[in-house]
Amino acid sequence: MKRVFTLADSAWQGSSIQYKWQKSLGNYIAVAGHDNTVKIFDRHGHKRNELSLPGTCVGMDWDKDGDILAVIAEKSSFIYLWDASMNKTSHIDSGMRDQMSFIVWSKVSPVMAVGTAKGNLLIYNQQTSRKIPVLGKHTKRITCGCWSTQNLLALGSEDRTLSISSHEGDTIRQTSLRSEPADVFFSLMKTDERSSPGESTVSVSVGKKNLFLLNLSDPENPIELAFQPRYGHIVAYRWYGDGYILIGFSHGYFVVISTHILEIGQELYQAHNHKDCLNSVAISSSLNKAASCGDNCIKIHELSDLKDISNIVHLDDENKGLDQMNWTDDGQLLAVSTQRGTLHVFLTRLPILGDSFGTRLAYLTSLLEVTVSNQVEGESPVAVAVEVEPTFIAVGPFHLAVGMNNRAWFYALTDHEPGYSRLTEIEYLGTIASMCLNADYAAALFEGKVQVHMMESEEKENKCHMKLFPDEDTKGKILCHALTADFLYYGTDSGSVLCVLLEDWQTVSTYSHTVGVRRVFPDPNGTRMVVIDEENGGCLLSPVNPRDCCYELPSFSPTITGVLWENWPGDRGVFVAYDDDKVYTYALHKTTIHGFRVMLVGNTALPFSHKPLLLYNGELTCQTPSGNTSEVSLSTHAFLRQPQTSSTQPLSPQELSQQLSQALTLKRFSEALDLCKSAGSAADWAEMGQACLVHMEVDLAIQIYRMSGNVGMVMSLQDIQGLEDKNLQAGHLAMFLNQYDLAQDLYMLSSCPIAALEMRRDLLHWDSALMLAKRLAEDQIPFISKEYAVHLEFIGDYVNALSHYEKGLTRDNKFQEHDEACQAGLARMSIRMGDIRKGAVQAVQHPSRTLKKECGAILESMKQFSEAAHLYEKGQYFDKAASVFIRCKNWSKVGELLPQVTSPKIHLQYAKAKEMDGKYKEAMQAYESAKDWDNVIRILLDHLNNPEDAVRVVRETQSIDGAKTVARFFLRLSDYGSAIQFLVMSHCNDEAFQLAQQHGQMEVYADIIGSEATQEDYQSIALYFEAEKKHLLAGKFFQKCGQYGRAMKHFLKCPNTEDNLAVEMAIETVGQAKDITLTNLLIDYLMGESDGMPKDAKYLFRLYMALQRYQEAARTAIIIAREEQCAGNYRNAHDVLFSMYTELQAQKIKIPAEMATNLMILHSYILVKIHVKRSDHLKGARMLIRVSNNISKFPIHIVPILTSAVIECHRAGLKNSAFSFAAMLMRPEYRSKIDPKYRKKIEAMVRRPDTSELEEETTPCPFCGFQLPQNELLCISCKNNLPYCIATGRHMLKEDWSVCPHCEFPALYSQFILLLETEGVCPMCSETLSVNQVKKISDCSSYLQSDELEH
Repeated sequence: MKRVFTLADSAWQGSSIQYKWQKSLGNYIAVAGHDNTVKIFDRHGHKRNELSLPGTCVGMDWDKDGDILAVIAEKSSFIYLWDASMNKTSHIDSGMRDQMSFIVWSKVSPVMAVGTAKGNLLIYNQQTSRKIPVLGKHTKRITCGCWSTQNLLALGSEDRTLSISSHEGDTIRQTSLRSEPADVFFSLMKTDERSSPGESTVSVSVGKKNLFLLNLSDPENPIELAFQPRYGHIVAYRWYGDGYILIGFSHGYFVVISTHILEIGQELYQAHNHKDCLNSVAISSSLNKAASCGDNCIKIHELSDLKDISNIVHLDDENKGLDQMNWTDDGQLLAVSTQRGTLHVFLTRLPILGDSFGTRLAYLTSLLEVTVSNQVEGESPVAVAVEVEPTFIAVGPFHLAVGMNNRAWFYALTDHEPGYSRLTEIEYLGTIASMCLNADYAAALFEGKVQVHMMESEEKENKCHMKLFPDEDTKGKILCHALTADFLYYGTDSGSVLCVLLEDWQTVSTYSHTVGVRRVFPDPNGTRMVVIDEENGGCLLSPVNPRDCCYELPSFSPTITGVLWENWPGDRGVFVAYDDDKVYTYALHKTTIHGFRVMLVGNTALPFSHKPLLLYNGELTCQTPSGNTSEVSLSTHAFLRQPQTSSTQPLSPQELSQQLSQALTLKRFSEALDLCKSAGSAADWAEMGQACLVHMEVDLAIQIYRMSGNVGMVMSLQDIQGLEDKNLQAGHLAMFLNQYDLAQDLYMLSSCPIAALEMRRDLLHWDSALMLAKRLAEDQIPFISKEYAVHLEFIGDYVNALSHYEKGLTRDNKFQEHDEACQAGLARMSIRMGDIRKGAVQAVQHPSRTLKKECGAILESMKQFSEAAHLYEKGQYFDKAASVFIRCKNWSKVGELLPQVTSPKIHLQYAKAKEMDGKYKEAMQAYESAKDWDNVIRILLDHLNNPEDAVRVVRETQSIDGAKTVARFFLRLSDYGSAIQFLVMSHCNDEAFQLAQQHGQMEVYADIIGSEATQEDYQSIALYFEAEKKHLLAGKFFQKCGQYGRAMKHFLKCPNTEDNLAVEMAIETVGQAKDITLTNLLIDYLMGESDGMPKDAKYLFRLYMALQRYQEAARTAIIIAREEQCAGNYRNAHDVLFSMYTELQAQKIKIPAEMATNLMILHSYILVKIHVKRSDHLKGARMLIRVSNNISKFPIHIVPILTSAVIECHRAGLKNSAFSFAAMLMRPEYRSKIDPKYRKKIEAMVRRPDTSELEEETTPCPFCGFQLPQNELLCISCKNNLPYCIATGRHMLKEDWSVCPHCEFPALYSQFILLLETEGVCPMCSETLSVNQVKKISDCSSYLQSDELEH
């Protein structure tokens, strides 16, 4: 809200003033102080006249049209009149003798009412000069009053009465009041039923405390409203809207009430608007605003929402406070008087005048100020002070024009201060309706003509560069016009739209519309123009070629008043059309598969009283009533304002889809791609891809479909990417979009119309394809006819299919395959049409086997079995032929075909037929060909008496029903064992069990049933054996059915003859049961606790193994091995230790050192025999030395072993070792046991000792590399027990490592290979082994680590 001017006359200072705005127009304001004058000012604060009065002004008022101001003054009986149109003052004598106190003009007629200090009334008619004095209307001074729209007069007086009179002064009603009245108004109460039209309610402030409401329709029931004392007294009130009253109170309160009978007494709104005091309130219905003043400030409220304070103005220099406030009728100006005698006038609403050229704007910011700005280019706004209050504004790139009536003032926009300079003032031949500017010219429209002239030129030159349109040749009255840089456009009431080149005034193009053209809006380049006609229709015109390019705008609202083109350089094909409420966004699609199109993108709500001036990149700059500009973001460009930050809420799928559609309609493909990348669904990607195809953006479409993973579309688009023929390319794109009719039209316009035929063929649109072939390629008709015939045959239209197959015959050897296909179709269709003989002959003559099958099937469906079978046979479809011959009961023919038939079903049918004829052997063979084994077995047993073959068939085929048949056969022969076997095979376990039970064949049944029986079967068998006291078998089957306790009970009851097997099974039972009670029971039995007879330790070892108690098993194994060793069973001891060793290794349990040592010694003993047998005496001697050093572990064979050691050492050259063992043999306890044939030699060796010794070779330790003797198994350097070779007994070498693939014990590769060449088994595990199975290991670190863990 801008202050326009302030009036502060020195004669008014110190006291309040009274003032009145001119009604209707609001061009003048009359102000009266205490200086006996009334000064009249115009709306810009310039004094126009002054009325001198004989005394102080008592009252004044403007007539209903604002033409005459009437003033009354003290000490005078005259009424002073000022005519605004003529600026003339006059006066009339009232004829009243007492002092006049009040004056008011009628709202509807040129009648005024004047009240006097003594209560008299004068009615004066200005038009007729008639005076009607009414004496005694009131008894005291008349202080207030008001006219109604029905020309009734309400007056209030100090005599505390309210009178209602007619326009001639006749009293209609008089009502007494409690106190003195003030502020009388006519209005209409809000009622449910409006019985009386017009202003039927009189309101009056009574004593400034209550509000008195008198309904003239119900005068006997007036309403008086009282208010809270804290509000203070009523300062002023105003009616507004549908029976609402706004009341201002002295203590600053601001209250709204309703006069509806149901709402009276309720405050709809209340606010303490001013802290200390409130001086006045005012309402502007045209602005829909309310104002209050007080506390040196003014507050403006929106009547639609009183909580919304749109403006606050502070008047800090007014120290005495504010007084009265009033609006002009149009709401443009608000006047506020103060108690110190000043008057402030504020601009609250400006005429919305503005214009734009490119991105430059010009708009009215004050009554005498126009602001020129270019925010897009970053120019500072320039405020241009103009001479008059303009009625139109025009702006160009370098000029501004304003004007009113028939005059215009031109200003040049400059770079130096103040930013403009006045050029000239031009008077035209008529009142200017509108004006347009460009860089050089101005074009003014007045009285149906357009005058174009240069703005900056000498007078003579200006005449040369001036032109008046239309020419004499052109008919019609110009209704609109527009200027671009080079052209003038105008439209006439006859519908002509002309484009004139300014350079030579020549008409470039003319377009004739059906009705008059009301507005034209060319784009910045002048290549496109929006036209609005007198029927409020809109169309897009191309001035370059207006005849061919006029497009009706879709969904064009009839209320649209203007159009703005997009000024953003990257989006020139967009414009908006607007009315008072909405802005409609349109986009031009210049290059699409559909040709040129105009699309409605969407609409955006326009704020109240906003006029669009400029469109730039989706932002609409609008002029507001307050003289400012505001930005309105088009909802159709919402995708431009989506912030790219991680903290923002992501778009919902619906919002993203909507924004994507808008971006694509606006051809903003870059932004659309960003939307798809951010969160686009598959449907969004598909929509964008389709839009690219419609707009023929092939490169971008390839990118989109590649990103969305549509490989097929990418490859298709790449094939057409480089096409120069745009119609051909558009045709392909339309085809990709399934718009086939459009694609055909485009293909036909292209340089390759044959593409239309190819498309229709690919789509199976045969009728269209044939029509195109007749025009484009007649040689293709046979091939299309054949394909069409295939389609017609498929859908069952055999008549037309036959016709097209005949048309498809080319009878050209080059197309033999094609003709054969047509002939095949003719054969099929002939049969279908009933010409069976012809069709069958054609099928037989045709080389195709498939055709014979197809025709046979058709004949079979027609129940022509004989012909069908004949065709099947000709086509070598023997199964089908035989099947159809069977339906004909032609068994002889079936028999002929049977060797070639593979179908079991046919063989089966034939077999049944032969069986019925009693030819059982042939029937059996047929059943066998049909693999119907049950019937084969039945025939063999019942008719051919061949049980051997029947049993063979059952065993081979495992036939259940066949097994039952064989079982019944053996049962008849009392061969119960065989019967039980076949009953079990046929899953008749219950019958087999009963048979075994009846005939004592339970053991046979138990053997046969094997592992396939159920728990119940095992239990039944166990119970049977339990009853028969067969403990071993009872225990065995109780174990199988999981009843371990009962099984153990029977195993322990077994007689000694079955003891070994029973103990073995008891151990197995305990291992499965994992029951501590059963375990302890068995251990007691094995230890002899129960019967005093300890059992062999091997059973205890097996028990621990079964229980997976490997530590106890290992200790037991060592004990067993020691016993076996003491008994001389060295191989058994070796095997026990080896098996325990491998089991502990598998369970990843540490190997006891004693076990590993004993196994090594026993294995060394076994190696002695191997090497001695191979005559490798040195290796044998080394192993015998190791064994002899541990001779205590071989107590039974001490002497033989020592004797062997002496002999082998002597042979190997180890004389010293031989001497030492010979000396040992000379001990008394051994000497007598020496074999006599060796005794003398050994004695001689002791008597004549030879201590020479072959030195043992050294090899590196596999752990640390220390050199030590080959057969040493403990490294004195790293203290590690060294792994030994199972072939030689030596310690292992890293570079010569291998392992047995069965037991994984290490061996020296070179020695192991030599050993296996003669032995063929592993010396450790005794498994068969070949040289090829042993692989040399280059990296043995994993084996060395495991050895470290073991030792």
